[in-house]
Amino acid sequence: MPDKDAGTPRVFLYRHGETEWSKSGRYTGISELELTEHGTKQVQASGKIIVGQGKLIDPSNVAHVFISPRKRAVQTFEIAFSDADKETLRRDNKVSETERLAEWGYGLYEGLLTRQIRELRKEHGLDTERPWDIWRDGCEKGESPQEVTHRLDSLIQEIRAIHAPNMHGENPCDVVLVAHGHLLRAFTKRWLGYPMEFPLSMMLEPGAVGVLSYQHHSIDEPAFLVGYGFPLQG
Repeated sequence: MPDKDAGTPRVFLYRHGETEWSKSGRYTGISELELTEHGTKQVQASGKIIVGQGKLIDPSNVAHVFISPRKRAVQTFEIAFSDADKETLRRDNKVSETERLAEWGYGLYEGLLTRQIRELRKEHGLDTERPWDIWRDGCEKGESPQEVTHRLDSLIQEIRAIHAPNMHGENPCDVVLVAHGHLLRAFTKRWLGYPMEFPLSMMLEPGAVGVLSYQHHSIDEPAFLVGYGFPLQG
């Protein structure tokens, strides 16, 4: 059976590898943490399998790589892609760092665990009727869901401008996003047109890669791939 969506542009969501704070569950926004040794190995392993010529993320098919400016995301890009591929992508102006992919601004919750955040909010007289939910409530002195939505929608608009003329594979134009756990899940909601508070449970492990695309070669039918067949290796 032929793949009716073959050639449709894709967006790859590449989460950075493990840090000491992601390992312990502490919320990490603006804090600059490097990958742990295990986090480095996570990215090396995923990069070896899926990044490279003829692989799932084939640099020759990439129109742009957008990277969060946080150190852990930059490290992940540097590890996942070969030196030759990075040189080519940068020479062709296909790599950029953008604050639109920075992790959710956690404000007062930076470095805390979920239970600590909920305790803090109770001390502040919040959440008297229901527990804190970042997708609905945002963060004190940090970002609201509306603020995150605004910056992600701007990036999605830019990506769709790249994709729109190439919905049937006219030119290779995959996009790679290298960023963070909350932010990439937020991006997925907005890609699908859902508000942040929409109850869509998602998981994305450190060093893991998700895939978004479109149905029926239509720019108006964004979708996510719940399973993906890997390219045949020669």
